[in-house]
Amino acid sequence: MTGGQGSNPQRGLLITFEGPEGSGKSTLIKGLADRMAERGLEPLLIREPGGTDLGEQIRNILLDPASEGMCGETELLLMVASRAQLVREKIIPALAAGRVILCDRFADASVAYQGYGRELGADLVDSLNQVALGEVQPDLTLLCMLDPAAGQARLRNRATDRLDRETIAFHRKVFAGYQALAAAGDSRFKVIDATASATGMLAAALAHLKRLEHGLLKHL
Repeated sequence: MTGGQGSNPQRGLLITFEGPEGSGKSTLIKGLADRMAERGLEPLLIREPGGTDLGEQIRNILLDPASEGMCGETELLLMVASRAQLVREKIIPALAAGRVILCDRFADASVAYQGYGRELGADLVDSLNQVALGEVQPDLTLLCMLDPAAGQARLRNRATDRLDRETIAFHRKVFAGYQALAAAGDSRFKVIDATASATGMLAAALAHLKRLEHGLLKHL
């Protein structure tokens, strides 16, 4: 089951949102979900890690500041475990039912955070992601890009988790990972300027969605 046949109006769409901390993903997802709801769509909103009962338990472990002693390999394996459950429990059924899925982070996050941030390497992450994803791939990945220093400044006004609290050096490695993904030539990646206003980011995202020419999105 893949998410890649975007021209078929009978099947669903998997749209993922990526970016460094503080890049406005959550606000963008809410804006898109509200826009879709106004036009009669009921998108499935999910997040990583998490999105299922089991995944949320894993999320609590991963993001708890008390888990600061976790090694990079454990972090990666827990992320992939949550992802495998999410794909099989939520994503595959939703795609088969013809739904639009808005997923806050997905497999690319592990490339950026564990592959680059933890320096475990993209090859290892890709091999584990293949197990978690099976044949599922996003139709579109909106990559909200913001300099890590600016993102960290935005986090000063909110509660932070274990990954938020990482060093600026770590977040710069993550940012470099996202830059590498954007530059790799995969057409599903569309960069959104996260220094823009929420309205501007939403307009840019809607433009990319409309270019998918999928029947579910024709009224956006």
